[in-house]
Amino acid sequence: MASKIKKGDLVEVISGPSQERGGYKGKQGHVIAVLTETDRVVVEGVNFVTKHVKQGQSARGTNEGGIETVEAPIHISNVAIVDPETKKPTRVGFRTEEVEKGGKKKTVRVRFAKKSGKDL
Repeated sequence: MASKIKKGDLVEVISGPSQERGGYKGKQGHVIAVLTETDRVVVEGVNFVTKHVKQGQSARGTNEGGIETVEAPIHISNVAIVDPETKKPTRVGFRTEEVEKGGKKKTVRVRFAKKSGKDL
């Protein structure tokens, strides 16, 4: 499935437990990575998990390892793009525009934020 969410977009978590209950609903963050095979995104500051890293020796002789907290992916249907004007979650649409590049006209698809709704 083609994703409307790209790396670097500002998104908001729209489902799951609220922040008062220990969840991430309503939290905003930038997309770090998009995993198209599994329809998941990694969002900055959302869905932290504890990862145990085996201790090893690097080329400089330092020991690395221990317990780290990293962001885990969440399903793409649980996030919505944030409208840059209203700072609320919104849907995304596409429109075609004619762009002149190097003396040639070219038709391109451009993403735009639809009107923000209170339902999202």
